[in-house]
Amino acid sequence: MTKEQEDILLKEGKMLPVMEHFYTIQGEGFHAGKAAYFIRLGGCDVGCHWCDVKESWDPKLHPLMNAEEIAETAAKHCKTIVLTGGEPLMWKLDILTAKLKELGCTIHIETSGAYPMSGKLDWITLSPKKTGLPLADIYNVASELKMIIFNHNDFKFAEEQGHKVTENCELYLQSEWSRRDLMYPKITDFILQNPKWRSSIQTHKYLNIP
Repeated sequence: MTKEQEDILLKEGKMLPVMEHFYTIQGEGFHAGKAAYFIRLGGCDVGCHWCDVKESWDPKLHPLMNAEEIAETAAKHCKTIVLTGGEPLMWKLDILTAKLKELGCTIHIETSGAYPMSGKLDWITLSPKKTGLPLADIYNVASELKMIIFNHNDFKFAEEQGHKVTENCELYLQSEWSRRDLMYPKITDFILQNPKWRSSIQTHKYLNIP
């Protein structure tokens, strides 16, 4: 297959740059503790300095995989699928999610919201970043808002973003992992004063699982 042919299939969403895919337990947010199959797509230009998967940023480093084939592999393990990255909405997800739906799956996505929505999605975790703000339309469909807290200024950003989502959206504060000992006491104090928010912890890192 030529590079030109690959580019066409990539643009159409028939092939996607897959960094990794694996069966594990969701470690954070509303669905923490549930078995899920993760599909991590390569590619992200939001550029968070504290990102723990910076190797995902360059999509050219990751093999292109047939979208329907990866859906079939995922569905054999579990019917709860998490699309993550990188930034999964950089790519058209219609073909991948249509196949997953055909196979009886519930589809979650973890996104910064900086790219247009695509695909059939059941649960949308919106995690806004200052370096690439969400597009306006995602606030109305976000299932949960997960704000990463790296320093004290992030609480103000979290409040600003929290005002943009709907009343039905779950609100979470999650410390950046390397600063958890410093930030979780501050997160606790903030939540006690603002009880509509909840704490999210990366339990998979404590469990030492993917």
